[in-house]
Amino acid sequence: MKAVVFHDIGDVRLEDVPDPSIKQPTDAIVRLTASAICGTDLHMVRGSLPGMVPGTVLGHEGVGVVEEIGPNVRNLKKGDRVVIPSTISCGSCNYCRAGYHAQCDTANPNGHLAGTAFYGGPGQTGPFDGLQAEYARIPFANTDLVKLPDDIDDDRAILLSDIYPTGYFGADLAEIVDGDTVAVFGAGPVGQFAIVSARQMGAERILVVDDNEDRLEMARVQGAEVINFGREHPVEMIRELTGGIGVDRVIDAVGVDAHPPRSGPAAGEAEQQADRQKAERDAIAEGGRAGADVFAPGDAPNQALEWSVQAVAKAGTLGIIGVYPPTDHSFPIGQAMQKNLTINMGNCNHRKYLPHLVELVRSNSIDPLRVLTRVAPMTDVLEAYRTFDQARAGWMKVEVVPGM
Repeated sequence: MKAVVFHDIGDVRLEDVPDPSIKQPTDAIVRLTASAICGTDLHMVRGSLPGMVPGTVLGHEGVGVVEEIGPNVRNLKKGDRVVIPSTISCGSCNYCRAGYHAQCDTANPNGHLAGTAFYGGPGQTGPFDGLQAEYARIPFANTDLVKLPDDIDDDRAILLSDIYPTGYFGADLAEIVDGDTVAVFGAGPVGQFAIVSARQMGAERILVVDDNEDRLEMARVQGAEVINFGREHPVEMIRELTGGIGVDRVIDAVGVDAHPPRSGPAAGEAEQQADRQKAERDAIAEGGRAGADVFAPGDAPNQALEWSVQAVAKAGTLGIIGVYPPTDHSFPIGQAMQKNLTINMGNCNHRKYLPHLVELVRSNSIDPLRVLTRVAPMTDVLEAYRTFDQARAGWMKVEVVPGM
């Protein structure tokens, strides 16, 4: 079968790989009818999320049709259309039963302390071959496959695999309640769904920070108040727009690969923070650990975290869903403590939210399709990766269709 395979940083190839097969009684084989490219995939390709194993199939978003099931998969049959949650969970351990599917005690073969297991990720996440392929093996399929109603097409369903649940998770972590004023840092695909989800949870005002005008315009269409950090200092503007108080809640939908402002009032601040991080890297290296092992090459300063802590009001809440690697050690803990902030973070518990979100889409309570801006055949996936990586206008979210 054809699949998108990681070989090295910057080296991704579309090539033939063996078809997957049933290995455990709870496995299923799914024929993918849709996949997608996510910002998290770019973390692996750029090397900012280290530990990728050469030969791993990329991709953690998928929709497809069940082709084969193991003997202990009792709730599915061949021909069922399904959406695949990006994170993998057994459904039986105490964490899964409590809704913490991203911290499943069983799914990660590296052990119960290894953290989240997900498709197409680094070695510490499994690794599990991903979903940018024609077929995929799905472990714990009796839990991890969610059946789709016929009236949700693939274009909408692929947005349910990861980015809509993750945006919803961010709003949940931020503890949004009726009447809140919320800031979302990052107007990419997950940030757009964080806006949607904040509205669903009762936010009265939503301010969105980015420097990509195409993405800010999409946020404006959703009714958000937009701030371009390339033209104005985002923290100063947030305070000006909120009477000097700041926002009640912040969602960081950016993560490790944020780029610092290249010009404007905030650029000097970003340069100072870059200098601080370089000093920290040097200190760690002198302490006996190679800097390259601690900070991935090319990491930008964690500017979104700095601004998030500064922009939120005293006793406010920060929800972090942007991806940061285990090797990242920089966080403004002193500022956060002095403001009595509540900080929630982590990988999305996709399986917890999916049934509810599927029903919202099925009932037309929300139409996620506006976020999907490109559909490409798998044969064009490498060019789609390059263009998506450049965040070009019109490339908000890219669906990849095997066999198209």
